[in-house]
Amino acid sequence: MKKENMMNDKLRSNAGSIIIKQALQVNKKPFPWLKAFSAGLAAALPVMIGLFFGNFQYGLIAGLGGFTYLYVFNIPYAQRAKKIFSVVIGLTIVTYLGTISAPYPLAVAIMMGIIGAVAIFVFGALKIAGPSAIFFVLVFAMTTGMPVNPDEAFLRAGLVFLSGILSWIISMIGWFFNPHGPETDVVTRVYLRLAELLDSVGTNKFTEAKHKVMEVLKESEETLSASYIPWRTTDMFNRLYLLNIDANKLFITVVKNFSNADAPLPKALGESTRMLANSLNKREKREKTSVLQPKEMEVEVSQLFSTIYNADAILNEPISKVKDSIQFDKASLKTIFMGAFDKNSIVFISSVRFGVITAIAAIIAYQFEFVRSYWIPLSCVAVMSGATIVATFHRAIQRFLGTVIGIVIAGFILSFHPTGFVIALFILVLTFITELFIVKNYGLAALFFTPSALLMAESTSRQDMFSFNYFAQARVIDIVIGSAIGLLGIYIVGRKSASSRIPHLLSKTLRSQAQFLMVLFSNQGEGFNARMSKERMKMRTNLSNLETLYNTASGEIPPNREVLDYYWPVLFRAKHLAYLLENCSKESTRPILSDDKLAQILFAFETMANSASRNVSPKQIEIPEIDSFPSIQKEIQFLQKELGK
Repeated sequence: MKKENMMNDKLRSNAGSIIIKQALQVNKKPFPWLKAFSAGLAAALPVMIGLFFGNFQYGLIAGLGGFTYLYVFNIPYAQRAKKIFSVVIGLTIVTYLGTISAPYPLAVAIMMGIIGAVAIFVFGALKIAGPSAIFFVLVFAMTTGMPVNPDEAFLRAGLVFLSGILSWIISMIGWFFNPHGPETDVVTRVYLRLAELLDSVGTNKFTEAKHKVMEVLKESEETLSASYIPWRTTDMFNRLYLLNIDANKLFITVVKNFSNADAPLPKALGESTRMLANSLNKREKREKTSVLQPKEMEVEVSQLFSTIYNADAILNEPISKVKDSIQFDKASLKTIFMGAFDKNSIVFISSVRFGVITAIAAIIAYQFEFVRSYWIPLSCVAVMSGATIVATFHRAIQRFLGTVIGIVIAGFILSFHPTGFVIALFILVLTFITELFIVKNYGLAALFFTPSALLMAESTSRQDMFSFNYFAQARVIDIVIGSAIGLLGIYIVGRKSASSRIPHLLSKTLRSQAQFLMVLFSNQGEGFNARMSKERMKMRTNLSNLETLYNTASGEIPPNREVLDYYWPVLFRAKHLAYLLENCSKESTRPILSDDKLAQILFAFETMANSASRNVSPKQIEIPEIDSFPSIQKEIQFLQKELGK
């Protein structure tokens, strides 16, 4: 027992040093120069407009709407327009709520928790990329810190709305120059990943390459679906849609015929696919791609070349309109949110946890009457914004180091009592640098975002009482207290909540896959659309929740490596099976399995589900053949074997 405790202590010590090292790492992602400049412009322009009209304070309030641009990511413009406008509405609402609730500290604390919980849930359920709750809470908090005047609620909300619309306009400018840029980028990545997969056939890298292709194919399907406007399809969108279909065909053919291959495929396959990708990514006029092809080849290899030829024709030859044949299956918001409301959904659990801890931090801050009390819950929110517990510790370290130095910078700037245009210029430069470094390391971003936020916050209050020592000391104390509350809350409430739920959710996922398989290969009557069935939606929801749960479990402290290593191949097989079932549902003709065959398959799934929930190895059951879809049969067998290990 003593030896075991010593080993655990050593593991914790090593984990601590690893966490600190990871938190200070700077990744090699390229600097987003254009986005950084646009973010700085969106933040500073409202302040400058306020100066131009002779009301600097209104300009600063409007500047809060500039945070809208920080939610801009490389997603289709149709989706971006809706997302950013929703952020504008959200920031407008929290500005109004912050103004009317400012006189009531307890109401402010509770509202802060509710706003954080709602934002975390919505962003998590809809899988929206972005900083999630932090800027909604920040704008609400900064509004409560302004001079108390509920009569200005509509005015402040209107100013934030107008500057948010300005950010929306800036975010949509790229549409005029490259309307299908995000979609082109993701389809390009699909073909680059396919080239890697073709090169990996017959090697030990095949499984990893297959997983990467599945991930990017799923992303491309979602991206094209988000960008599809039924009443407006362009020639470029039609090409991308058809190219994505061909990519799926190419992937299925490779998996079906070459999963167990010992010899590599002709290098011309990978090279031709890579040439297609590079040609697609060129912004200038495209030159016709030459598909390389050996003189002699097997029938299966010939099928691959045939698919690549077709993709080459789609890219380079004139194509007819395919508007009527375009089909995307979007789950309704009701279906998405109902799936996320499941008691075992990590999205729902995380949002409740986030809201409660934020509210507690705010209550403590206001109860002890700290100066600018809202900086404590803000620090708490920033720390808890990490996707996992490990990420939360990373955020705490980065937040502390970056913010302390940022406070020094802010204090130095404020000690000169800057006004007007100088403040606007500082906001532009600091926001620009923040967005430039956010992709590198959160701590580096906090180094510059902190003085930007403090400039906006402190400039709305009296500066004649400013003291650098008092200011710096107060902010550091706020950060330490807020970060400590966030870390403690996350560690106590969530350190094992994800891994303990995996068995139950895995069994649910397996049962939903069995239900979807049954409707695919049984007679459901004329007019039945498997793509729109509730069984398919249920399978997708459960699998998505399971994947999120696994990713969260991998960030627990300490992580249970034995459990994670066991479930990783199981999750991979479940995802691959779901992919095969999804593609099968697109086929207009599918075999109808006999009752005996269906019963055998369903029995195998129920056996696996029961074993998963009880953490025992399932009995290996023979899976009957499925005509025209042998890959599905093989994948179920592989899934049984992985669960039995």
